[in-house]
Amino acid sequence: MPYRAVIFDLGGVVFPSPFEAFDAYDHGNELSKGTMRSLIRRSSESGAWAALERGQLSMDEFVVALEGEARDAGFVLDARRLMALIGSSHAPRPEMARAIAQIRRRGLRTAALTNNWADGRSQSTPNGLREAALFDVIVESAVEGLRKPDPRIYALALARLNVLASEAVFLDDLGMNLKPARDMGMVTIKVVDPADALEDLEAALGFELR
Repeated sequence: MPYRAVIFDLGGVVFPSPFEAFDAYDHGNELSKGTMRSLIRRSSESGAWAALERGQLSMDEFVVALEGEARDAGFVLDARRLMALIGSSHAPRPEMARAIAQIRRRGLRTAALTNNWADGRSQSTPNGLREAALFDVIVESAVEGLRKPDPRIYALALARLNVLASEAVFLDDLGMNLKPARDMGMVTIKVVDPADALEDLEAALGFELR
């Protein structure tokens, strides 16, 4: 199949996973392992986290709301400190940056499809990402008012790339975000270990990326 585009999630794929920040917050605040992951999993369904990523809450409003959700769950959260931990990893994984550059050299289009948020000054997507020209298209949940796994945001990415679903490969670290893409006809790759994911991507595309 002659693919024309590769679509990348950012956190957990191109950049380190925010789950690392959740675990670090647990460890640094004497919380049971998995406390933050559990809170964010619930919040990302219909709570403050989901609203932030759809651009429905300012950062100040989000902090108040998420801290309230934490209190309801039985612990005290410093939401600003948590978000600072998430934002501390600004550099893309070198192997992913090299792979994206190689994909573009081969003439394929690339896109970032990310659930993110505005911090009041800029989008959470690092500015260096645009300057490095890793992507032809960047689709951000906080800008569009849609977030994965809503199929409409995948359709938006495909439209801006000007490709069919069957002509695209999509990488994400969450299975729930891969399912809509797969149902639309994209080839999907779950990123657990970046090296394994790149091996799967090489197999799909038919050329080396490393």
